[in-house]
Amino acid sequence: METAQDICGITKGPCRHKETWWWNEEVAEAVREKKIKYGKWKKENTKEVRMEYKKSRQNVKRVISSAKEKKQKECANDLNDSECQMAKQMVKERQDITGLNCIKGASGKVIVDDKEIKDSWKEYVEKLMNEENE
Repeated sequence: METAQDICGITKGPCRHKETWWWNEEVAEAVREKKIKYGKWKKENTKEVRMEYKKSRQNVKRVISSAKEKKQKECANDLNDSECQMAKQMVKERQDITGLNCIKGASGKVIVDDKEIKDSWKEYVEKLMNEENE
């Protein structure tokens, strides 16, 4: 056991922090400000200070959201067309046939094409309407 520990080492478990690929100075400053206002609110415990903290908390959420969106756009612009095509192909391959856009037709066959689904529903409704009138 000691030999395995010497060779492989010991870890303290998985990282407890989430990945922050979107973190920047603006986010850090907003979070720092929020922490200061939180400490002030806990010390003074007044409504005015609590409202300041709530506004700061909302601001942090807004800043984080915009930072994530900005970083995602940067990453999307960095991708080449071939990489995008590969990603789309991978998503398409992993897509399950029994999703929301499929039904069984009158013959019992699974229909996936949107036009065929519409035609199948049209036939079904027409059949129902004709049965009521007869």
